[in-house]
Amino acid sequence: MRICLVYDCLYPHTVGGGERWYRNLAERLVAEGHDVTYLTLRQWTRGRDPGVAGVRVVAVGPRMALYGTKGTRRVLPPVVFGAGVLWHLFRHGRRYNVVHTSSFPYFSLLAAAMLRRLGRYRLVVDWLEVWSDAYWREYLGRLGPVGAWVQRRCARVRQRAFCLSRLHAERLRALGLRGDVTVLRGLWPGPLERPEPVASDPLVVFAGRLIPEKQAHSLVGAVVRASKHRPSLRGAIYGDGPDRGAVEAEIERLGAADIVSMPGFVSEDEMRDVLRRSLCLVLPSRREGYGLIVVEAASMGVPSVIVAGLDNAAVELIEEGVNGFVARSASSADLAQAILAVANGGPALRGSTAEWFSAHSGELSLGRSLARVQDSYGEASVRR
Repeated sequence: MRICLVYDCLYPHTVGGGERWYRNLAERLVAEGHDVTYLTLRQWTRGRDPGVAGVRVVAVGPRMALYGTKGTRRVLPPVVFGAGVLWHLFRHGRRYNVVHTSSFPYFSLLAAAMLRRLGRYRLVVDWLEVWSDAYWREYLGRLGPVGAWVQRRCARVRQRAFCLSRLHAERLRALGLRGDVTVLRGLWPGPLERPEPVASDPLVVFAGRLIPEKQAHSLVGAVVRASKHRPSLRGAIYGDGPDRGAVEAEIERLGAADIVSMPGFVSEDEMRDVLRRSLCLVLPSRREGYGLIVVEAASMGVPSVIVAGLDNAAVELIEEGVNGFVARSASSADLAQAILAVANGGPALRGSTAEWFSAHSGELSLGRSLARVQDSYGEASVRR
């Protein structure tokens, strides 16, 4: 089959859950013998190979800064990308059996929907997140209702939809989805056998992009508070982003430079080694579409602490007291309480985390999700 993947970012030129998903999907489809084209914005030096073996990578827009100074998406790149997708599919849409796109940034989805009848392709859409009206207002201010309207319009396009959580699947249906939606539980690309946890160091770890929604700064006060009960406890915040200054300011305010470190970005191998030996992963984010890092921690028998929130789908990955804890809020008191609960759980909690991963590894596997998506393409071959 001829398949067109549409996403404005490409791993490893940009790093994130969506980028990894589409890179893995492209490579899987090529391995299965399909002809794959990947539409994106250019993120590599002009004239160089973007580096996805067997995949035709087409830059339909120039290299652009995707994020503003506050860590929010800029409006212009999605518009430019949508226009590029529209032009490409107008010229080449009929060569594809399937166009598979992310819902976000929405203009590319609208472009694919507009030309579907002309191109006669099947439209498959990944809804990594579905934002509430309240979050749209917070994100775009006075333009929030416009963003919410565009999202609603995209949901009502006829499509085959996939979500990564029950939370966002329910929201998508509430928007008036036209078509079927399937919840994919698996994005984990690694080993699926039961892990053998190693003894933990007294270290709690955050790993991710430093943006306001991740609330990484809240880990600082939590570690300081928890260390009063466990003096050897330390924290490490891995990653970088526009909220780095806020985290550094919190470390300085609390005089916590000897307790909380900020190593920045490190290699995947180093990150996995640190995470494997850590007491727990702490993800204080108030908004998550899935929470792959929670699964990665569990694959090593490492429990996680996350925060309850209306927009946090990662809570669906936690079984309280089995593979981690859900703090009531991102306050230092609530996070410290959850961290101490992990410490008190000791080796038994690491063992139950390993058992949890072993019991759920089938549904959490990337291979299973890729197979389900690929099966959804089958209807296109009937049309052709």
